[in-house]
Amino acid sequence: MITRRVLFPLLLLAVAGCSGESDEKAQSTDYAPQLEADLVLYNGKVLTLDAQGSVASAVAVRDGDIIAVGDDSLLQRYASSSTRDLLGHTLMPGFIDSHIHIRGNPPHYIDLTTARSVAEIRELVAAKAAEVGPGNWITGYGWSEDVMAEARRPLIGDLDAAAPDNPVILTRAGGHSAVCSSLALELADIDATTPDPEGGSIERDEDGNLNGVIRERQQLVGELVPPATAAELRPSLVANLQDLLSLGITSIIQAQDTIDHYPEWEAIYAQYGASLPRAAVQLTYEGHERMAAFGRITGDGNEALRVGAIKIFADGGFTGPAAYTSLPYKGEDEYRGQLNMSEADLETLILNAHRDGWQLGIHAIGDEAINLTVAYLAAALQDTPRDDHRHYLNHFTIMPTAQTMDTMAANEIAITQQPNFTYTLEGRYVANLDGARLETNNPLRTPMEHGIHLAISSDILPIGPMTGIYAAVTRKGMSGRVFGPQEKLSRFEALRGYTALGAYLTFEEDRKGSIEVGRMADMIVLSADPMTVPEDELMNIEVLQTYLNGNLVFEAD
Repeated sequence: MITRRVLFPLLLLAVAGCSGESDEKAQSTDYAPQLEADLVLYNGKVLTLDAQGSVASAVAVRDGDIIAVGDDSLLQRYASSSTRDLLGHTLMPGFIDSHIHIRGNPPHYIDLTTARSVAEIRELVAAKAAEVGPGNWITGYGWSEDVMAEARRPLIGDLDAAAPDNPVILTRAGGHSAVCSSLALELADIDATTPDPEGGSIERDEDGNLNGVIRERQQLVGELVPPATAAELRPSLVANLQDLLSLGITSIIQAQDTIDHYPEWEAIYAQYGASLPRAAVQLTYEGHERMAAFGRITGDGNEALRVGAIKIFADGGFTGPAAYTSLPYKGEDEYRGQLNMSEADLETLILNAHRDGWQLGIHAIGDEAINLTVAYLAAALQDTPRDDHRHYLNHFTIMPTAQTMDTMAANEIAITQQPNFTYTLEGRYVANLDGARLETNNPLRTPMEHGIHLAISSDILPIGPMTGIYAAVTRKGMSGRVFGPQEKLSRFEALRGYTALGAYLTFEEDRKGSIEVGRMADMIVLSADPMTVPEDELMNIEVLQTYLNGNLVFEAD
């Protein structure tokens, strides 16, 4: 395993030894006088990921932008203050994760993303209880029953045994369900007689007793947790953002936040922006007057931080499952999940946000939620036509009707898809889906063939882009089973989906997402070539270096 380290731009002044090639004079063989560059990278395989799939060996950078792409003759053409020999490694654009959730961690928080057993979770909860003391809340995120040694979820008894004197709520990976301790449920006035909340469910065991799990409406408990201050959260939020650089992620779309919290993003990027991935922040729509008073709209900001689309949750998630489907789930007579609001309210929300001029990025996972959402988007566009609106759906897990996909193409409604779900959520799909719905989970090829713009992102399950690339190319779950091979993408398509096609969703495809003249010099160096390495080794590819604006901001030790 490669040890990673993040470099701050102020430390980069001492960097010497970098590489490059091509501007308007790059075709000439007359190398005098030399042109100026800040950085030339050379002797590599440069996957430009432009529309033609061009491959080069060198890149030249000046003032944060790519000024030349070509062969190693760029070393002679450009007088550069820094050159770097790529030693044959692959250089490509930085990844753009167009649907991700990055947050700061409060003092009572436990990271459960690497937990591989319920026993380990109990130990982590007990240790946190000793740290925070009796009566104080404990929160956590990231567990998944699919990787537990016990092949089950953590339940109320586990939390009660680990921290009998603390209210505990631990959220599952994906964020659509959580397990709570008895004390946490008691504080929320939830007992075995409490009815299921609208749009969610409170689970019970076969004897009718609470098992601690709440689906989709875990905020019934979570809202009782004392909020951490911005000052408490800022250091870990900055660190979590910087950690993305070690994964080769140079741009993100933060998948949900509020207008009240957006100034904190501005403060963070004003101080640390040069060492953080570029970000567009999706916001919750809070009504015409509140949004107008906010004074910003999609696209406002700069190339480091900008306002993104409005985030709307049409239905629930799949880890419950609560996604709204047209047919009952496997083994169910009637249960089809649910919308997060009434159809009328969803239609009105979409229409109002669209009329206000916002781009919309809508969470829609189940096929019926997708069918309804697309119909409402098409109606809004008919009501208030807008050129280049770039509305899109987050997820698109269960294939909707062909008519819906044709409507999406006709109205230029895009998708940011998570092929990594096919890998990490295989167990959930097998348990709850059957037939074509199972085989075509998280479809890729079919929507593209309908003419729909499709970007690739992670939704942090897991964050590492190579899992998504692997799953898009192989369609394999964690067991090795191949789901719907007809939905596979080529390696080039998958890499474009994680770079240039993601830039389109923030109206920045002319500035990032490919290695071309005029693009920002956001690039990564990989330990192996993702175009040629054996399929089963794709997830083993490491990021050796990450550049933002041509500055080295991460290098593996």
